[in-house]
Order: sequence, then C-alpha cells, then structure tokens
Amino acid sequence: MAYKSFLTICADPARAPQTFATAASLAIAQDGHLDALCLGIDRAQLGYSYVGASAIVMQAAQDNATDDAKAVEAAIRGAAAAAGPSLRWSSESALAMIGGLADLIALRSRFADLVVLAKPYGEKHGEEEEAIVESAMFEGQAPVLVLPDAPLDATNIGKRIVIAWNQSREAMNAIRHAMPFLKHASQVWITIIDPPQHGAERSDPGGALCQMLVRHGVKAEVTVLARTMPKISDVLARHCRDVDADMLVMGAYSHSRFREAILGGATRNTLEAAEIPVFMAH
Repeated sequence: MAYKSFLTICADPARAPQTFATAASLAIAQDGHLDALCLGIDRAQLGYSYVGASAIVMQAAQDNATDDAKAVEAAIRGAAAAAGPSLRWSSESALAMIGGLADLIALRSRFADLVVLAKPYGEKHGEEEEAIVESAMFEGQAPVLVLPDAPLDATNIGKRIVIAWNQSREAMNAIRHAMPFLKHASQVWITIIDPPQHGAERSDPGGALCQMLVRHGVKAEVTVLARTMPKISDVLARHCRDVDADMLVMGAYSHSRFREAILGGATRNTLEAAEIPVFMAH
C-alpha cells in the first residue's frame, strides 16, 4: 500500500522549490508520480470589486498573474532538475482569482492520493494559500500533507508519528488515508487529550484504534494527556516535541461560511504553529 499519485500546488515562486523538493522526495521513495500545478493569482480581484474598471487595468492584472505563474513554473523546473532523473513528474499552469480557486483545486485534488502543500499561515503568506489548503481538503476530499516553513529532510518524514485521536470521523478518515506512512513508521503515538469520562471509549481510550493499527503492522501505543494548556493545539505541539515526532496526523475541521469551508479553530491553530509536517483529511 503506497501513494502513487502526488500533487503539489504552488502560487509563490519563493516557496515553490522547497515544497516541490519535499513532494518529489516522497514521490521517489514511493515510486509514484508527482503533478505540479503552478498558479498565477489575480490578486486585484477586479472581477469582484471594480465594476466598470477599464480593460487596460484588468489586462494588467491578468499579465501580473501570468508572470507569477511563469515564475512558479520556472522555480519548479529548477527543483525538478535537482531532484534527478528518477523523478516522474509533470506540471501545468493556471490563472485564477481567489474566489474561483475552489473548483480548480478540487478538480485536480480529487484524483491525487496525497496533496503536498506549503504552510498557509505566516509572514508574507498570501491569502490564496489558505484557500488552496481548504479547497483540496474540503472540496477535493483529498488528504493533505502541510509542510512547515523550515527546510526538511524528506527522508525522515513519517518515521515518528503522533496521531491526534478524538473519536471523530474526521480523525478516523485521516488515519485511514495516512496508513502508508503509519505502516512504515518506527513508532506511532495515539494521543488522546482529556478523554470524556462517559464516552464510548471511557474504559479503554484509544484501545480499539491501537488494536486495528497493530493488526496492520503499525508500531502503535496509546498516550493519554491532560489538557494543561488553554489550546489543544499547544498540548499536541508540546507532545510532538517531547517525543521528537516528525509528523502529526489529525482530522481537519471546518466552520461553514456560505459555500466556502473555513478552517476550524483547532485545525487553524495547529497549522499556524506547525513545526513538523501535518497530515490532515476531512
């Protein structure tokens, strides 16, 4: 069991090489194929904000988006050359407004086994990066591996994994999608924070999940933690540091806003503070 179709989506030429290089290493390790979508974003949003704007101004916005897409593609081609001849990959370019990203990202993501994306929050991160992550997970229904800003050694990703387990269907879906990583990890911690005293797993928190994973050959154990900090994401981050984890697996949660998916508090807080790759699915 392995991922065979990888996808990475890049809209920032400065961050594209690092994201692509990590995705490329994962694709090579699993003998898969990597597709890259190079985006140019119409950041002016003229189609929504400036009714009657001159054709010249609108054309300038399109030209800027085209230049951005070309810059991203050039950065990715350089990263692909550095990855070596063993990488099987392809790329395409597209232009979009932020409001029109969902359908485009969903169409590409739903046919990928794993979507590898840059962290959507931080200094100089564009608002389109959050829209890309949301669209891949919620509209495309694809598992997403979100990478931290710091450079990574891709060969070490997924060796020591923390699972955030809260008995939800989102968490279970993320675990099933993460199985190729979990089966090859040297250690997996099923982490439960303040389990409910009257829940279905009150007598053995995480026991059924641990049994299921062990039957798949996963080296799993259960860790129960107290909520000693205001945010669940902070407790998880500290635990990941304590066990020297290199990946966090968790469900992705959303708050509906009209037809758009908005990342829920725990999901957003985790990604904002992410120091290691975060594997998420909805």
